[in-house]
Amino acid sequence: RDFAQLGQLVHIDNAAFRSIKAATPGPYTFILPATGDVPKRLMHPKKKTVGVRIPDDKVVAALLAELGEPLLSSTLILPGETEPMTEGWLVKDELDQVLDAVLDSGECGSLPTTVVDFTSGAPEVTRYGAGDATRFE
Repeated sequence: RDFAQLGQLVHIDNAAFRSIKAATPGPYTFILPATGDVPKRLMHPKKKTVGVRIPDDKVVAALLAELGEPLLSSTLILPGETEPMTEGWLVKDELDQVLDAVLDSGECGSLPTTVVDFTSGAPEVTRYGAGDATRFE
């Protein structure tokens, strides 16, 4: 949700903090060393890292504020498909029998986040996506 939660989940130095602060909230995922508060099954098994986001979507921000804790999320690409499912009604039609709920907040686009890895000290763009990557190059 915000930088207070971020500090509970990842180790972040001053340079990374400034770069991330300038880019968020926004369409970025940042790879950082995980703290001991992150369940082992959620971090990279060898590197002990985790990807974190501070999203700019108003519905997600409200949901995070209400929950008061981080939310685990993933892009929904069904087996055999190449494109993510981004429309709530379609997700409900296809997966209603295995989901408790579908929250449809409207069009979210299908371009993934830009992923920036800060684990080596300097930012490294590992996936180009919706966020402007030039600020990290």
